[in-house]
Amino acid sequence: MPIARSARVVGAPRIGVIGASRPSRAVARLAYDVGRLLGERGAVVLCGGLGGVMEEVARGVRETGGLTVGILPGVEVSSANRFIDLPIVTGLADARNVIIVRSAQAAIAIGGSYGTLSEIGFALRMDVPVIGLRTWGLIREGRRDRGIHVAATPKQAVTLALAAARRSSR
Repeated sequence: MPIARSARVVGAPRIGVIGASRPSRAVARLAYDVGRLLGERGAVVLCGGLGGVMEEVARGVRETGGLTVGILPGVEVSSANRFIDLPIVTGLADARNVIIVRSAQAAIAIGGSYGTLSEIGFALRMDVPVIGLRTWGLIREGRRDRGIHVAATPKQAVTLALAAARRSSR
């Protein structure tokens, strides 16, 4: 890694992006836009490192010269998508979801299936702010749980996530 790039990482906000491995085109586009915006704002982006939302967000970050970290479920670096700068192999399968959210100061959930829902649950349990963009909603005891901060656009999602990261003591 070039020295100038590594110097930007120190103190940079760490934003986890979670979402479906097989998103619709519309959700994939949202992920790409979120990645570009995070990259432009100097965030280090953590994700699961594979395809779908993970690949699209990493592509957006990479195109701005930002840094992507892929927390991989298996033990092969080669499983990372081509836009991951730093692949971290875990051999933990879905349990690696804890590492993604534990390492982030805030998380943006984009679309998603049950794996995304598990990451949202872990994040909320660990007091990691979650910003939702066309993702899950939660009901607790018959009432809407407001743990997920709903964003209407990629720009709003990024703004909310970066503000949460600035407030974080993590």
